[in-house]
Amino acid sequence: MHTHLDCYPCFLRQALSAARRAGADQALQHAILVESMAELQKLPLNTTPPRMAETIHRLVRTRTGAVDPYLAAKQEATRRALDLYPRLVAAIAASADPLETAVRGAIAGNIIDFGVFEHYDLEATLDRVLRQPFAIDDLAVLRAALARVDRVLYLGDNAGETVFDRALIEQLDQPVTYVCKGGPAINDATLEDARDAGLDGCASLVDNGSDAVGTLLDRCSAAFGARFAAAPLIIAKGQANYESLSEVEAPIVFLLQAKCGVIADDIGVPTGGLIVKAAPGLAR
Repeated sequence: MHTHLDCYPCFLRQALSAARRAGADQALQHAILVESMAELQKLPLNTTPPRMAETIHRLVRTRTGAVDPYLAAKQEATRRALDLYPRLVAAIAASADPLETAVRGAIAGNIIDFGVFEHYDLEATLDRVLRQPFAIDDLAVLRAALARVDRVLYLGDNAGETVFDRALIEQLDQPVTYVCKGGPAINDATLEDARDAGLDGCASLVDNGSDAVGTLLDRCSAAFGARFAAAPLIIAKGQANYESLSEVEAPIVFLLQAKCGVIADDIGVPTGGLIVKAAPGLAR
């Protein structure tokens, strides 16, 4: 997915939010905004939004000296999600279709996204997503793929969301490799965040060698690239993974909420739509 003009103010909002979370004073916040605007002037519109986000958030970390500006927010999100985890597990156990309910739970967790929102209501979102119709429903394609593959590569997104991913992974029969970021990137999950969510009890944890949001394959490690190329089924969570991989030929099923109008328009769904979207590279 290419960058749209509406992405520009969002990038600046992210730069300011990250600078404040990193403890920058007003002068440094201003300097970071000015430098971010200079970077935006260099941005080709035919690139993906995660490439600009990578530049901006790396700039913030460098200028402020904060290794992980979103660390406290990630820890709080994981705590809140763990509080809801027993409720989600109970809903899955009581469901006539446990896989669908687990998929819905994983999509509900995608609301924890500081690249889009400063605040979110996780409990209300879970209630909504468990009932709301899918805007794109390729769940049957996911079921068919799960019936024929011997392993799953699961591309994680945000810390806290990881807890709801865990509930889905616990419903899968195949061994799962869960992929985290190789370094802090907004509130995306690192290996430590995944362990805090308990994912090490149901999946093998690896990182992709990159501190960019989404999955920029040319930024990732060779080891991750080999895993990606060999994966018979890839579950990719969240908007940034859609932004960075929507034009990649691979056996991917995207799970996300279309929280941003630009992404909703690109996919062809209403804002807030729930998406289970199989890439063309996944045999149906």
